[in-house]
Amino acid sequence: MKTRVIQTGEGSKSKEREERMQALQEDQSLLDSRIELIQQLIPLGLQAVAEELQAEVQRLVGARYSREQAAQKRWGSNPGSVFLGEHKVAVRVPRVRDVAAQREVPLASYRALQNPQQIEERALAHVMNGISTRKYERAAVGLPECFGIKKSSISRKFIQATAKKLEEFSRRDLSGEDIVAIFIDGKRFAETGMILALGVTMEGEKIILGFIEASTENYTVCKDFINHLVERGLRTEQAILFIIDGAKGLYKGIKAVLREQAMVQRCQWHKRENVLDYLNQAQAEYFRPRLQAAYEQSTYEKAQAALLAIQKELAVLNASAVKSLEEGLEETLTLHRLGLFKELGTSFKTTNCIESLNRQVGIYTDRVSYWKNSDQRQRWLAAACLEIEPRLRKVKGHRHLKALRQAMCEMNSVKERKKVA
Repeated sequence: MKTRVIQTGEGSKSKEREERMQALQEDQSLLDSRIELIQQLIPLGLQAVAEELQAEVQRLVGARYSREQAAQKRWGSNPGSVFLGEHKVAVRVPRVRDVAAQREVPLASYRALQNPQQIEERALAHVMNGISTRKYERAAVGLPECFGIKKSSISRKFIQATAKKLEEFSRRDLSGEDIVAIFIDGKRFAETGMILALGVTMEGEKIILGFIEASTENYTVCKDFINHLVERGLRTEQAILFIIDGAKGLYKGIKAVLREQAMVQRCQWHKRENVLDYLNQAQAEYFRPRLQAAYEQSTYEKAQAALLAIQKELAVLNASAVKSLEEGLEETLTLHRLGLFKELGTSFKTTNCIESLNRQVGIYTDRVSYWKNSDQRQRWLAAACLEIEPRLRKVKGHRHLKALRQAMCEMNSVKERKKVA
């Protein structure tokens, strides 16, 4: 009986040893396969590098052993190094010499192959478009460029790339842009907010002017934000139409910096919804289409008359709703007063343009579950803005932007004459 037990135990241990040995052999086989693949790919990459360098040499001096006399000659080679993906590898670099000038001619292809920025740009594109750093190694199918990339490495490259994007974005010179309108709105990043400014040029192109980090759209923050845009070259010799959601601090900050050169169009959608918030459901359903119809009137006089009629009706129902309607009412009719509501109302009567931008930013940033610090938030936002900006479409009605500028100029002239009188 004992003999059988001992034999059974030894058999079990023997089986375990065999399984462990088999597992080790499989791991070794996978490792050998990976090393073999890399060993095969590195020579292929180096061969491609050598061919590219020799092709440039041939473009400069002609075919080897050609009898034609060239001003530039082959001049042996030197040891050098290039990047294959993020790996730096040694190569022989052919030399070209300008015989007449007695100097060496640098190879443009060699300079490009020495630039590791390409891996940073690739890392930025992949991470911004949804491949997390944890999944990047599995997604790196572009061998040999991407073999061996680890989470820590790609995270570092992503940080480097987004830091460059943030510096590029925050230092962009605005003096060359002829801005006629600016949308301003905020976007939440967990407990923190970012206030963005979206400019519209005279040709109707949208340009993301900048952003500032703040928890609220208060007067001091908004004033500093506008001042920063002016310091970066925002041209203010001509009037600019600002489209905002109605935040008092934002309005005061804009006016404090630009005074009469800033005209404000309050978002009609926000105004309507703010008024309806004071009413019960039945009242809101009754007044919503009436408020909408009032704002859709073609002229200032008609729109104002319709809104005043609604104000009288509200007075017997809810005094708070009346106060909400009265607050900033004239700013909701700025396009009407300029005589361009029909032409530009689609684009400028609401903050829809910048809210659309915020939604596009969210495609990149909303997947981040934990924001570590301000630097991370700002790097991600700058990179997202630069990624999105080339795809932004012109505003509807852009052919009427010259008329908008002329109307604002005439309105300011009327105000100046009234002051003098």
